[in-house]
Amino acid sequence: MKIISSKVHGLLDYATVVFLLAAPTIFKMEGTLCTLTYILAGVHFALTALTAFEVGLVKIIPFKLHGVIEIVVAAALGGVALWFKNNDNALGFYFYSGLAIVIMIVFLLTDFKSAEKNTGGAYR
Repeated sequence: MKIISSKVHGLLDYATVVFLLAAPTIFKMEGTLCTLTYILAGVHFALTALTAFEVGLVKIIPFKLHGVIEIVVAAALGGVALWFKNNDNALGFYFYSGLAIVIMIVFLLTDFKSAEKNTGGAYR
């Protein structure tokens, strides 16, 4: 069941960027965990801003490719979570495990054809 439209997906992406920028302060992150979270915020912002959908700023990356990139990132974040676990960083493990799960759920619920439907095919 694909209940998230491209526009809502984009708004969730920007909210994720804000969350990632605030997370180091909220969760008192330090060191590698803090740095990686800020880097991820920048990457997620760039991906969203460059995606060809209603809330994209430059519209270069097709929305379907955006989805593929996000699912690859979600899998990578699962690996990052395990790396933090192996380095005795429980906060990093739980933070990145949760983030990976949320990104996967959003991926599974997103209608990646909706950008084409909602814009008359303008964003491919």
